[in-house]
Amino acid sequence: MTPADTPLPSIGADEITRLLGPAAAAEAIAAVLRDGFDPESDPARTHVPVPAGQLLLMPASSSTYAGVKIAGVAPANPARGLPRITGSYLLFDGATLMPLALLDGAALTTLRTPAVSAVAIDHLAEPDAERLVLFGAGPQAYGHLQAALAVRKVTSLTVVSRRREAVDALVAYARTLGVEADGGAPEDVADADLVICCTTAREPLFDGALVGERAAVVAVGSHEADARETDSALVRRSAVYVESRAAALREAGDLLVPLAEGVIGPDHVAGTLAELVTGRTSPPPDRPRLFKSVGMAWEDLAVAAAVHRAL
Repeated sequence: MTPADTPLPSIGADEITRLLGPAAAAEAIAAVLRDGFDPESDPARTHVPVPAGQLLLMPASSSTYAGVKIAGVAPANPARGLPRITGSYLLFDGATLMPLALLDGAALTTLRTPAVSAVAIDHLAEPDAERLVLFGAGPQAYGHLQAALAVRKVTSLTVVSRRREAVDALVAYARTLGVEADGGAPEDVADADLVICCTTAREPLFDGALVGERAAVVAVGSHEADARETDSALVRRSAVYVESRAAALREAGDLLVPLAEGVIGPDHVAGTLAELVTGRTSPPPDRPRLFKSVGMAWEDLAVAAAVHRAL
């Protein structure tokens, strides 16, 4: 606990990366769920429109920690050479609400989102999944490649992105990790064991009818009701899993659009991440498994707390 007259420790991006790797971050997420936390109780994200984009407020608490992330989403920033996600995370002691640390919010998000995906992949992807098609080539793409490697023996990577130079950079990085990698096209999902979407797309990235029956798909790119990375065909034929049913029905355009179209019903979600982790549900063997993430405050708290414990 930090005394009132002591400067608040600041944990920057490099230190966050040093203190907690992808596997440890995924374990922090899974441990919270194994301990019985119910994500349905998590406070809803507050969205505040501002001229540059959005400000997001995401509070969460547990018996040992509390915290709040104030994040900025600035769509024009990448063209300026700046990160699209900005912000800070303030971590508190759970019993006294005395501040403990201030963490780089963008770095925390870059670590937390792939950690959640890693937990989902570990429960939804086939044990022998090797072929990964990754949509996007930004910071989340790098994090998701590392997350996938933490839970599966990925040997082949196909990167799909509009920016050729970004594709080449991610391909080169993957090869340093011992993964055969190259650029590709949306149609490559037909041969994928695992498809990960981490883009800013507002329309579907690929034809969901092409996805194999044993494939797992992870979509993390949006938390807006009118934006989606997957199409209605994939959602209709998949077993769909989410972090929280309530959060998904507020924010997951991947589900809300096909719901509005009448393609699926309100009970289409097969289960939640908590139900997978605790063994209360298991994925079917005969159809694709889709995990749609919107990002939740309890996840930030779980990873921020793990970073603090690792100091």
